[in-house]
Amino acid sequence: MFSILKKEFTSFFASPIAYLVIGVFLLVNGLFLWVFKDNLNILNAGFADLNSYFYLAPWLFLFLIPAITMKSFADEYTNGTIEILKTIPLTDWQIVLGKFLASLLLVFMALLPTLTYVYTVFQLGNPVGNIDTGSTLGSYLGLLFLASTYTAIGLFTSTLSNNQIVAFILAVFITFLLYFGMDTLGKSLGNSGYIVQQFGINEHYKSISRGVIDTRDIIYFVSVTFFFLFITKQHLKNE
Repeated sequence: MFSILKKEFTSFFASPIAYLVIGVFLLVNGLFLWVFKDNLNILNAGFADLNSYFYLAPWLFLFLIPAITMKSFADEYTNGTIEILKTIPLTDWQIVLGKFLASLLLVFMALLPTLTYVYTVFQLGNPVGNIDTGSTLGSYLGLLFLASTYTAIGLFTSTLSNNQIVAFILAVFITFLLYFGMDTLGKSLGNSGYIVQQFGINEHYKSISRGVIDTRDIIYFVSVTFFFLFITKQHLKNE
């Protein structure tokens, strides 16, 4: 598994993918949170928190993570290396987990520089340090869970086609449906839509972002991630 992880992670930096993903993520966040004079600008908010960042990041991930994962298996099919990959002494689970962890590690690296936002808001607070630490930590944890779910979905769609663009579009569609679609559908149904919302990512992400770690939210993210990794493994096995 670690050989696959190392190979995949190295390949990200051997091409422009890693630099583009990290660069675009930080650039767009920086512009909306600190430069553009809109509702997301932290300096114009009047209070010290990172709610704007934790609102914006999932939407950026919705496009950037599929861009990372779209080549995972689609590239193997295109180059004809999928058969070679399946003949090496590794199980299907090890192959899938290796690619999954490599993609997730790249996302984690994109998140690391944003810790400077926490320090900046910490210093801007009046008094200094007036920041909701619990909510901030919970939101970062929520982003990691959300990223793992997006990554698992992206891996699955990359097994469905040898065309990376198709894999990208499918991943964006499924993640959008789970993140925004379920939430919107649930709200349109009124009180009875609460159950529908519980099937969506956004409801559980918002719950963790409040700083209260509920086992139901953790079980949801772990279950959805495992489900997509499992069907990825099954699809790989049946090829």
